[in-house]
Amino acid sequence: MKLCSIASGSSGNCIFAGSDTTSLLIDTGISGKRIEEGLCEIGHTTREVNGILITHEHSDHISGLGVVARRYGIPIYATQGTRQAILNSKSVGEIPTELFVDVQPDTDFVIGDITVSPISISHDAAQPTAYRVRQGRKAMAVMTDLGRFDSYIIENLQNVDLILLEANHDVHMLEAGTYPYYLKQRILGERGHLSNELSGQLLSQVLHDNLKTVILGHLSKENNYEQLAYETVRLEIDLADNPYHAKDFPIHVAKRDMVSDIFEI
Repeated sequence: MKLCSIASGSSGNCIFAGSDTTSLLIDTGISGKRIEEGLCEIGHTTREVNGILITHEHSDHISGLGVVARRYGIPIYATQGTRQAILNSKSVGEIPTELFVDVQPDTDFVIGDITVSPISISHDAAQPTAYRVRQGRKAMAVMTDLGRFDSYIIENLQNVDLILLEANHDVHMLEAGTYPYYLKQRILGERGHLSNELSGQLLSQVLHDNLKTVILGHLSKENNYEQLAYETVRLEIDLADNPYHAKDFPIHVAKRDMVSDIFEI
């Protein structure tokens, strides 16, 4: 299995995940042109995508969905709440309803040779989910846009070989920044986004000997920067009550506007 971040950040998100025979996109929050170019850069095309997994209906996760879905007729997998919110959104244009496939949190489904597990998350959207994808004994998870984590989230992230995890903001940058008060409270709230510190604390509880890759994603353009997220998460791991150290795992930071390396497990 392999994963590549085509774009990850507060301004747009699109993640490629696949096997030798199955290609998936997790969110399409950038233009169809950028999606096409990003896939081409890693040796794939939008035409070969077998399914689009949508986490929720916010524009930075669906802005390119209408163009891509209409052009190539790709099935769209989303919860009923997310589907309805997308269909009510004017920004993506009209999408044929027959392209939608309803999914349920905690109910696995199969696309090609990949098993997909939707995971409920706390975010201010209709019915948001993260996704864990598995082929045989290999598993990857994309976990962004959650304001908090609990034992349910920790349990669903156990024994993954690769994780792309949100490290959205630095709390001090956000509090001292120019965002209006209501927006700061939204981001900091239980239905907002994970800070660098919380990202490191969550990661510290799911580390294991066979974890091969950690990717920090969905960084805020205004309230974070790559080195700060990287160092803060590493510090939280080193301070945590577990046998691991940050140097034990390769940690990468996904960029907002650049295609990442292809990570294989």
